[in-house]
Amino acid sequence: MKKTKAKYPLPIREWSEDDRPREKLLKYGEHTLSNAELLAILIRTGAPGRSAVDIGREILHKFKTLRAMSGIDVSEFKEISGLKNAKIAQIKAAIELGRRMLSEEKALEGSIKSSLDVANFLMPLMRDLAKERFILLLLDKRNSICLAKRCDRTWNSQRHSLGSST
Repeated sequence: MKKTKAKYPLPIREWSEDDRPREKLLKYGEHTLSNAELLAILIRTGAPGRSAVDIGREILHKFKTLRAMSGIDVSEFKEISGLKNAKIAQIKAAIELGRRMLSEEKALEGSIKSSLDVANFLMPLMRDLAKERFILLLLDKRNSICLAKRCDRTWNSQRHSLGSST
């Protein structure tokens, strides 16, 4: 009996130029791509028998939404065949850039008048976090945000007051 090689889908480089995610984005714009195709551009290469688009589809099937992906631990991404540290880092970096872009839009809206303004400013940054985060907002005399600083270290247990010299 003669053994036949298993046939795998065509690699993206053998697709028609109008169907390749990168070329499609450059020719028609990013809005024309599916989420799986956008993920494929980040992933860059497929795995044996699977294109980057196939891996993108599997990611979306596993995590359901792009927003859900932002709160997923790296170990869960590693369960997907074809995803290693570099590809996972690229996806997580793109998600973080999106989150920061949303927070920049909120920052342009002017001064802080209420706690709701603070919530609206911080929500895009903190909405999907698995762990609590402490953010220090410094305001100027017009209540506009001068600085938003993430505090990663635990606060010293000594009492501090703003007027003290220590």
